[in-house]
Amino acid sequence: SLLACGICQGSAQMDITSLTGVVGQQSLLVIENAPEDVQEYSWHRGANDTEENLIISYNATSHSQQKGPMYSGRESVISTGALLIEESRLNDTGNYTVRAAAINDTQRATGWLEVQEFEIPGISVNASIVLEDVDSVAAICHTNDTEVQWYVAHTLVSSSESTAISPDTKTLIIKRVKNYDSPLQCGVKIVLGTVIQRSELIYLTMAYGPSYVMILSEPRNDNGILPAEIGSQVEMVCVFNGAPESKYRWIHNGSLLSFSEKNIILPSLTWDQMGRYRCIVENNLTQLTLYEEVQVQRPREVHGPVQPAHPIPCCSLPPGKSVCMTVRLRPGGQDLMGKEVRGE
Repeated sequence: SLLACGICQGSAQMDITSLTGVVGQQSLLVIENAPEDVQEYSWHRGANDTEENLIISYNATSHSQQKGPMYSGRESVISTGALLIEESRLNDTGNYTVRAAAINDTQRATGWLEVQEFEIPGISVNASIVLEDVDSVAAICHTNDTEVQWYVAHTLVSSSESTAISPDTKTLIIKRVKNYDSPLQCGVKIVLGTVIQRSELIYLTMAYGPSYVMILSEPRNDNGILPAEIGSQVEMVCVFNGAPESKYRWIHNGSLLSFSEKNIILPSLTWDQMGRYRCIVENNLTQLTLYEEVQVQRPREVHGPVQPAHPIPCCSLPPGKSVCMTVRLRPGGQDLMGKEVRGE
């Protein structure tokens, strides 16, 4: 009928969106203006829809898929009829034909997929070890692309008070770099600006500290006093906050020890090993030095409630008496019987 012809002439022709794919990533061939109530989509490799060129077909009613001779194991059809190709390869480039079979209509369309292999951008920095909150660092993205994106600690950044990006976008400068300004990465836009190809990650080594030094020990020290018995084992560990790993020096009673590690173990404590130990931490990059000390000594004696006995002078006795008594005092002026002693 004329009405039917008018509908045919006025309806848009089914088509496949032209796409550019990237090696190793997904490619999606999208159908535009498909007829309504499609019962089956079938995708074919090449410019026609012959059975020998069939990749895969999809039944929209049962949601089942049927593999064809050109199926590679990486293709699937999603519910909209689009063809999804996993891990695209260079030889996936070429024509693809889709046939959409509806109840009263069957349409065909052919589209071209271009799979390209993009070079990964390179990245370099002027210094990999920097002083925190002092040094600046400059990173360069090595690419022929004219629009580079920069990422600091995995976050997209732009020019600000702390960062500056060159007019050609290929250089990033971080002013007074912080401990959290790492890693650095650059990226370029590919595939119609929807996919970002990123460089490797560059990690910065921050030099800072020390701002404190502590000596942990076994037995535990309290306010710089480490109590230990002769013959017991003593271990001391020097810890600090800072980077990179610093140098350690141990001083014992004013004499430099031969230890260069951060810990000292004395398996059997001797009298000569008693005394004051000082751990000195030196950071060559920050030029900062700090130390901490502990005093190794025997535990203090703990006295009981009875003080050591001491004699009281014999009291005056009547003539002819030769007995003299010695009384031991408890704290508070009491004798051993608990009675108060008076100075009579």
